[in-house]
Amino acid sequence: MNIGLFFGSFNPVHIGHLIIASHILNTTNLQKIWFVVSPQNPFKESKTLLNEYDRLHLLRQATEPDDRLRVSDVEFALPKPSYTAVTLAHLTEKHPNYSFNVIMGGDSFQNLHKWKNAEYITNHFPIIVYNRPGFEINNSLQTNVTIADAPLLEISATAVRQMIKENKSVKYLLPDAVIQEIEKAGYYKR
Repeated sequence: MNIGLFFGSFNPVHIGHLIIASHILNTTNLQKIWFVVSPQNPFKESKTLLNEYDRLHLLRQATEPDDRLRVSDVEFALPKPSYTAVTLAHLTEKHPNYSFNVIMGGDSFQNLHKWKNAEYITNHFPIIVYNRPGFEINNSLQTNVTIADAPLLEISATAVRQMIKENKSVKYLLPDAVIQEIEKAGYYKR
C-alpha cells in the first residue's frame, strides 16, 4: 500500500490540512494519508501546544468521515522530541509491505537540511511538497520530490488559536465536529 505521512502538531487541525490531504490523494498515486500527530516538534515551543491526546482526538473528529484518512499516534511511544527520521525507521520496520511518502509544506522543505538525519529521509522516501505562502519550493537537494499544486490557503493554526481566545468565529476554518469539541472542552481559551 502506498501511504502518505502528513506530520504535524495539528494545534488545532484546520480545513487547510484536510484540503491539502484530499488534493494530494486526488492527484497522486497515494492510497491513504496518515496524519501523524507530533507530541513535541523540536522546532516548536511546547508551551502553546494543547495536550497531544486532545489534539489526536480533534484530528480523529476531523478525519472520521473520510476513510482515505487515518490518524496515527505512533510518535507518542517514541522518544521526545519527535524526529521524522526516527518515526520513518520505526514505521518501515513495523510495516515492511507499505511504501511511505513524506508530505510537507514548502516552509518545512526549505528547512529539511536542518532536520536530524535529513539524508536518510531524502535518500529513502519520496517527498510530496505543497505550497505555502511566501516559501518558494526549490529542489536543491536533488531528491525524489513531487510538487503538489494544492490550493494555496493562508490559514494558520496560530491565527485560529488567537481567534478562539478572542471569542471570534472560526466557522469555515475548522470542521464543525472540531469546533464543537473545542467549545465543549474550552480549548485555546487561555
